Amino acid sequence: MKIENKIDTLTNNQYGRGVFNISLDFELHWGCFESMDLKSSSQQHYFLNTRKVIPQMLEIFKENELHVTWATVGMLMNENIDEWENNKPALLPTYQKEGVSAYGWIDEHGFSNCKDVFHFAPDLVDKIIATPFQEFATHTYGHYYCLEEGQTPDQFKSDLEKACKLAKNRGVQIRSLVFPRNQFNQFYLKICADLGITSVRSSPDIWYWEPATSSTIWKRIFRGADAYFKIQSIQPIAFKDLLKRENLPLLLPASRLYRPWSPKIKVLNYFKMKRILNEMTFAAVHGGYYHLWWHPHNFGFHPDECINELKTIAAHYHFLKNKHGFQSLSMQETVSKIINGES
Repeated sequence: MKIENKIDTLTNNQYGRGVFNISLDFELHWGCFESMDLKSSSQQHYFLNTRKVIPQMLEIFKENELHVTWATVGMLMNENIDEWENNKPALLPTYQKEGVSAYGWIDEHGFSNCKDVFHFAPDLVDKIIATPFQEFATHTYGHYYCLEEGQTPDQFKSDLEKACKLAKNRGVQIRSLVFPRNQFNQFYLKICADLGITSVRSSPDIWYWEPATSSTIWKRIFRGADAYFKIQSIQPIAFKDLLKRENLPLLLPASRLYRPWSPKIKVLNYFKMKRILNEMTFAAVHGGYYHLWWHPHNFGFHPDECINELKTIAAHYHFLKNKHGFQSLSMQETVSKIINGES
C-alpha cells in the first residue's frame, strides 16, 4: 500500500507537538529460553514477579493515559498444552543453529504443567486488551528469528499468520510488529503489509544497534554504556524523517532501551533516569519523536524499584504534556498521525 506524500505538511509541522512512544516486548520465558532453563527457583521467581508486575504497569499506564504498544509473543495466548499443540503453524522454522528454536526447547525440556504459567498467559493478554490506551501488537507467534540461517519467508509468513489469527479470535486486528531480538529483516516487510501490519519498530541508526543474529563484545559494551552516558547523541526525529518509506509498514525507530534498576549500580541508576528524562524533555520542547522500550520481564528481579522508576517516567510525561503538549501515542496511532499529516 502506497502512502500519499505528506512530506510538505510534515516539514511545516515538525516543530509541533512531540510524540512519546512506549513499546514493550512481552515474552515471558519464550524470549529467554536460550539462557534460562527454569530449573532454579530464582529463575522461576523472576517470571512469577513479571506476571505480578504487569497489572501494576497497566494501572500506571491507565492512570497516566500512556498509550503503550504491547508486542506480544503469540504463544502466550494459548490456554494450555493442548491448545499450543493445536496452534502450531503449518510451517515451523528450520534454523541451522541449534538451541534457538522455541519448539526445540519444548521438545527437550517440556512444559512445567498443563497450564504452564511461564509460557501461557491468556489472562494477562485479556487484561492488556481490556485496558484503555493499550495497543495489542505482535512479537511474532513463536519468537521467530528473522535473520537466522535456515528459516524462510514462507515459514515467517506461516508464523505471523498464526499470531494474527489468534489475536483476531480475541477481537484484535494486529497492526504493529516488533521483530524478536530486533532482528529486523527488510525483506519481510511486504509479508507484514500483506497481513495488515502498518508499523514496525526498527533499531536506532547507530552502529552498535545494527540488527544481527549475535553481537560482538564491543557492541554490547557500547550499548550498555550508552544507557548511562552520552556515547552518541540521540536527537528527536521529525515526522518527515519517519516517512522515508513510500509503502506501509512505516518504520518507527526506537530511541532508548530502559534498563532495569539494579542494586549493583545505584549511582548508574540515577544517570540512566536522567538520560531518559532529559531526552523526553528535548523531544517535547523540539516537537520530536521519542521511543522508549523494554521487556516486562526486565522488572522481574527488582519489581518495586523498577515500578518506582516507571512512575517517575510517567510523572515526567505528565509534566511535559501539560507544559509542552507532549503526546503519548501507540505505534499504530503514530502511523495514523503521520499518514494524516497532523501536527
